[in-house]
Amino acid sequence: MYILGLSCFYHDAAACLLRDGVPVAAVDEQAFTRKKHDPDFPVNAIRWCLEQAGIGMDQVSAVAFYDKPIWKFERLLLSHIATFPLSFPQFVKGMPSWFASKLRLNKLLTRELNYLGPVFYGQHHLSHAASAFYASGWEEAALLTVDGVGEWASTSWGVGRGTKVELQGEIRFPHSLGLLYSAFTYYLGFKVNSGEYKVMGLAPYGEPLYVDRIKQLIAIKEDGSFRLDMRHFTFDHGMRMFNRRFEEVMGQPARPLDDGPLDQFYKDVARSLQEVVNEVMVKLATRVIEQTGCPRLCLAGGVALNCVANGHILRNAPVQDIFVQPAAGDAGGAMGAALWAWHDILDKPRKWKMEHAYLGPGFTEEQIKADLDGYGAVYRRLDRQPLLDETADLIDQSMVVGWFQGRREWGPRALGHRSILGDARHPEMREIINAKIKMREGFRPFAPTCLEEDVGDYFELDRPSPYMLLVAPVRVDITEGPVPLPAITHVDGSARVQTIRRDQDDLYYDLINSFKRKTGCSVLINTSMNVRGEPMVNSAEDAYRCFMRTEMDALVAGPFLMLKSDQPDLRLRSAADEFGLD
Repeated sequence: MYILGLSCFYHDAAACLLRDGVPVAAVDEQAFTRKKHDPDFPVNAIRWCLEQAGIGMDQVSAVAFYDKPIWKFERLLLSHIATFPLSFPQFVKGMPSWFASKLRLNKLLTRELNYLGPVFYGQHHLSHAASAFYASGWEEAALLTVDGVGEWASTSWGVGRGTKVELQGEIRFPHSLGLLYSAFTYYLGFKVNSGEYKVMGLAPYGEPLYVDRIKQLIAIKEDGSFRLDMRHFTFDHGMRMFNRRFEEVMGQPARPLDDGPLDQFYKDVARSLQEVVNEVMVKLATRVIEQTGCPRLCLAGGVALNCVANGHILRNAPVQDIFVQPAAGDAGGAMGAALWAWHDILDKPRKWKMEHAYLGPGFTEEQIKADLDGYGAVYRRLDRQPLLDETADLIDQSMVVGWFQGRREWGPRALGHRSILGDARHPEMREIINAKIKMREGFRPFAPTCLEEDVGDYFELDRPSPYMLLVAPVRVDITEGPVPLPAITHVDGSARVQTIRRDQDDLYYDLINSFKRKTGCSVLINTSMNVRGEPMVNSAEDAYRCFMRTEMDALVAGPFLMLKSDQPDLRLRSAADEFGLD
């Protein structure tokens, strides 16, 4: 039996296909359209999922959507009425999309895919909770989901037991930790729903000097519940996130969008915001663990991608273990909706636990070769061990290497399949990759991948972190010892850690092991293969174009190794193709 889960229309549209309750394919729409955070109906993602399973839409038993559009529509209408006439511009801009698509999912499925079967509508936060609980493999767990807003809820908590997920409480719009964070993202000069990672990366450069000012905007209770002072915000009715009162409380005007110097004031604001988020998340986690009596905690929702707060929960809440859905944002709702329909609606047993996140598109050696040949790429095909040894040598020689292997990762983090790799020991490697490869702000840190069995040798972390969603301190004896790791150690002495086991990905594991045998170090820099403003690469063609548009030194795609110095100029090649020249 096949169940297709969908999320779309807001940001990070995605599809996930279950076969007898087990995910066989999961991918976001942006992988195909190359439009970052693409919100549109995920027709490309759906078609790829069906192709991956070798089925047609007529073999899908049910479609599960990640929220209830009519409830969300109700919330928007009531909010517009409550704030009219201030809300009129937002109302005029937003309503056409509701009548064109957001309330017409069934018609879209019929028109685009000729699907006439049942459609189950979940709830936004229920889909988030299901995406984490069923993937965790645990029989019982406390559940916490925190994001901007779903239908009405912005925060939900409850319990998962066996095949059932039960939400027991919520905080409702407009009171939202996610929207508070987005407001500050805009205040600090970054794009909402895109620049939140930048705020998290900027925070360690500041001091928590403005916590009291932020707490004039949000009142936090001991149980983690909170309320925003809506006199300072306009996201419930306007085209901006906040008003002049917000800026008056903070003491300075907003930084221009992606422009202007990042003065120490803004760094201190970012740090203060992170402290507030840490406090709320720890209190919420403590509350749900105590209420449910479950020491294991499942996290999802966009705020669950704040791995700094996740680390604080692990260290400061009465939690035995945590599981964070690797696609914690809206894309993950597609998986959650499908799993909810399978277990809760159809009452089917559980038979799956997420062991890795490699659920996206993969490509055969022949497909990779065809893509490379299409650009006239110069490459060598190597057997497995020589490929690993030569790649480890290149990294040891301080080269930056693109690593394109296997199936694309599910979620926003590259986990060794669509990655850019570098030497974590190199004192200037972070600056090199930021400036020459990623073309992004120099303050943003890079994450390490470490062999799981060695993680305690480098980090103050006593458990696996396979999805790069926990921040932990780098051990002091490492930062000051004979083999420091400056390229992955953030300014506050922390790192966003990914661990890897051989049974999760034997090729990536063996590459790091080859590097370890050569250098004695089992840690590499791992960042997603993309440039600023683009989603993570999907195909070998995407990877080669990224390779040629940046100052990457080498690219490994499947068994093929390419050096930048051997490649034809991509612009000249394109001109030659256009005019039919050799």
